[in-house]
Amino acid sequence: MAELYQTQRAMRNIRRAALQRGVIGILDIGTSKIACLVLRFDGTGTFRETDGVGPMAGQANFKVIGAASTRSRGMRRGEIDVMAETERAIRTVVAAAQKVAGVRVDQVIACLSGGRPTSYGLAGEITLEAGRVHDHDVARVLAACDAPDYGRGREVLHAQPVNFAVDNRSGLGDPRDHVGNKLACDMHVLTVDGDVIGNLIQCIRRCDLELAGIASASYASARAALVEDEQELGSACVDFGGGGTGVSIFVKKHMIFADTVKIGGHLITQDIAQGLRVPLPVAERLKTLSGGVEATGRDDRDMLDLGDAATGWEVDRRSVSRADLIGIMRPRVEEILEGVREVLDAAGFDSMPSQQIVLTGGGSQIPGLDGLAARILGPNVRCGRPLRIDGLAHQFTDPGFSSAVGLALFAAHPQDEWWDFEMPAESYPSRSLRRAYRWFKNNW
Repeated sequence: MAELYQTQRAMRNIRRAALQRGVIGILDIGTSKIACLVLRFDGTGTFRETDGVGPMAGQANFKVIGAASTRSRGMRRGEIDVMAETERAIRTVVAAAQKVAGVRVDQVIACLSGGRPTSYGLAGEITLEAGRVHDHDVARVLAACDAPDYGRGREVLHAQPVNFAVDNRSGLGDPRDHVGNKLACDMHVLTVDGDVIGNLIQCIRRCDLELAGIASASYASARAALVEDEQELGSACVDFGGGGTGVSIFVKKHMIFADTVKIGGHLITQDIAQGLRVPLPVAERLKTLSGGVEATGRDDRDMLDLGDAATGWEVDRRSVSRADLIGIMRPRVEEILEGVREVLDAAGFDSMPSQQIVLTGGGSQIPGLDGLAARILGPNVRCGRPLRIDGLAHQFTDPGFSSAVGLALFAAHPQDEWWDFEMPAESYPSRSLRRAYRWFKNNW
């Protein structure tokens, strides 16, 4: 934990330096595609007391000056499978984005969609020595949150304070200068497999790039697809990716839960390839151009020529109806939505004041998905597109690029995290070591 704390602080310092220089890269490394955005910043902005309690909070003006995407290689279920293939794809997309931008990119922020994410809710409480909340009191209460045993090989990806309370006054976003006797904090911690993070860091270093931050793909997609009211009142974002489906829940503009359903759009493509006995590129094209989940009477007469489904593949002269294609896709889509329903039930989403569900990601563009999701997940379902940011080309504004846009917002407007604060010397993670040393000295 101590090593992780220092690593995250070092990445924050790298990010701050990159923002001061004015250029930083965004890498969305997914199972189906890899996207790169080059951002130019006019300045790091001015800190405003109302924006948050961390030193990184504030506003920054930025513009997208370069963007590129390529087919992902060497990835499996959101994790790196073949390092050399993924490195080649990253080098290709970064070089293309740099060519468009006309500048060199040395620091990048990447997102992670695999790694078996697990959410924890931590709580801490301290007594205020001066009767008023100071900056060091915020660091003390974060250090007072007792962390559970995350398991062997697990690493903390996000650790965000989501609520502060002074005495009986809860729901405070910034508790500084409040008068009281006790300060309490609720913190959300998201852990992932440490080896997955290690492989990502190693791959980016092999591309001669410096990592300035890592974020969860579910978190980044929600930052881009949820509007301000949805983040405030409580909503769930479902990110339909190629290797998996990410689920995140936001309340009071903070993520309080995240998980992944290990079924994505690639499995739907495999079902089509096996059901129709066609190559995977043909199946992907059929899914993209003619797929759906709601069959009508007209779909029985709408015939699809498999020989024309992909350029250069004219051996097969068969034709299938669109209703047959929908019949193959719908069971798998229903399975994904049922998995999302189980995740939301486990998170207690039914007790939320607002039960809005937003669908995003490349798979959310399947025709009829919103209607099917409304029957399985609940009536308040809509399809979300990422927020428009300055300079972003139109082809990068569809739901498949929500993670990339969310990472850009994450770089410009970061939320406060545990490592943004100067921890006291006796705080966790060194606290347990100090207790062991005291016990050893007293008994021996």
